Amino acid sequence: MDGGDQGEAAESTGHGLAGPGHEARTIDPAEVWRRVSDAGIRLLRIPTPFAVGRVNTYLIEDEPLTLIDSGPNSGKALDELRRQLDALGRRIEELELIVVSHQHIDHMGLVDIVAKRSGAEVAAIDILAPFLAHYADEAERDDRFAAELMREHGIPEDMVTALRSVSNTFRGWGSRADVTRELRDGERIELRDRRLEVQLRPGHSPSDTLFWDAERRILIGADHLLGHISSNPLLSRPLDGSAERPKALLNYMASLRRTRELPAEIVLPGHGEPLTNHVALIDERLAMHERRAERLLELISGEPMTAYQLAHQLWGNVAVTQAFLTLSEVIGHMDLLVERGLATERRSNGTIRFCATDKAGNPARSGG
Repeated sequence: MDGGDQGEAAESTGHGLAGPGHEARTIDPAEVWRRVSDAGIRLLRIPTPFAVGRVNTYLIEDEPLTLIDSGPNSGKALDELRRQLDALGRRIEELELIVVSHQHIDHMGLVDIVAKRSGAEVAAIDILAPFLAHYADEAERDDRFAAELMREHGIPEDMVTALRSVSNTFRGWGSRADVTRELRDGERIELRDRRLEVQLRPGHSPSDTLFWDAERRILIGADHLLGHISSNPLLSRPLDGSAERPKALLNYMASLRRTRELPAEIVLPGHGEPLTNHVALIDERLAMHERRAERLLELISGEPMTAYQLAHQLWGNVAVTQAFLTLSEVIGHMDLLVERGLATERRSNGTIRFCATDKAGNPARSGG
């Protein structure tokens, strides 16, 4: 029931500190675009119907001619993709390889149409291939997963029903696609003039995949790290068939720490402008998640609360209009507190409440 990125939770960005082993260097925007252009990478900004705005797709003028992500499944997006390719002297029919960064519909919705018109190979991380092949069924399973999760964490049934209806309207922006080349974490995509290392970074979604050009120190990062908003670690059904719910925020924080170690100088994101100091931004985002966890611990120290109640405390009415997104944020941070032994879950009559623990790890006494 996430619907892609239409409800990215906004976070202001400031100036972080570079970590050990990474010397911060300010790169002039003109130099950034010169380096990107010299690398044969062209930015295409494709419209979406979502609050996050246009999605960035990237044309790599190499052999094979490669497109990373496609935009959502709409006539407007397809027309704009065609127009922007035409402006570069290219046509959809010339594309030879389409690479999918992750499972959200604003990034993969047009893949099938573009692949059929061009005959291009479609590449995606291996765990994503079955999801794309059976998109309609997978989307329905995602919705059932989200609905059950919302009920467990205190969202009223009428809201769950309404949100499922909204989610159904979003499905058409996605589409099935056949992956003809399954990628594995750590392998390289070999083009004529470059190698792109495939790096799986679960968190924002289970299939988030980065593409690292070590020679040019350019990272194509999709929605793993965005400059103007923080990427929601969305609660998602596991793609590997396991029964346990992935701990999205814990996975995301671990993924960020891995990305922090890359000597990247330019990060090309899925939305917004290029990033030139990923270490500082990652440090800032990690600190933001720590602050949010501390705030939630304060709230449950008074009395046990459901994730929905906690979302209301933090975001007010946004917890209604963007219920699943805010729920994902809260549960992610509660996963963090539970892992550290600072909180625990109580289930009663099918509803989960979180409570703080004492120093021995037992539920703290409260009036709740």
